[in-house]
Amino acid sequence: MTTALPRVQAGSFLTLHYRLSGPAGDIINTFDGKPATLSLGTGELSPAVEERLIGLEEGTRTTFELPEGAAFGPRNPDMQQWLARKVLSDMGDPHETYTVGDVVEFPTPDGRGKFAGVVLQVKDASVLFDFNHPLAGQPVTFEVQLIGVL
Repeated sequence: MTTALPRVQAGSFLTLHYRLSGPAGDIINTFDGKPATLSLGTGELSPAVEERLIGLEEGTRTTFELPEGAAFGPRNPDMQQWLARKVLSDMGDPHETYTVGDVVEFPTPDGRGKFAGVVLQVKDASVLFDFNHPLAGQPVTFEVQLIGVL
């Protein structure tokens, strides 16, 4: 008698390798290192990506193509914001230099997490950051290998 392998469902705890990539290449790729562990429904993956996992059996390796904007929503111009150098100095190293393309981490308002912004433009008194997800508004390829499902 063969036992059915566990399947992914809402709230499942997963051990997996995965790759998220867009037109410019990989954003995250765990296939060359340690697998990731995460719980569905906790915001570690976008809801659209999590939906693709529901029902998959442990051991599955597959690839999904998500259309433009489906994985991380459209690009939002309101997510581009200028921050004064004084604010940046107060939050971190007052001697920090910023270059277009740099990824800068910021603490969340509650101090428990972090989020990142990409430097778009640098002026003497301020820096323009893009806080959109790097894959917002883009088609996404999601490759996954489910190692364990609890």
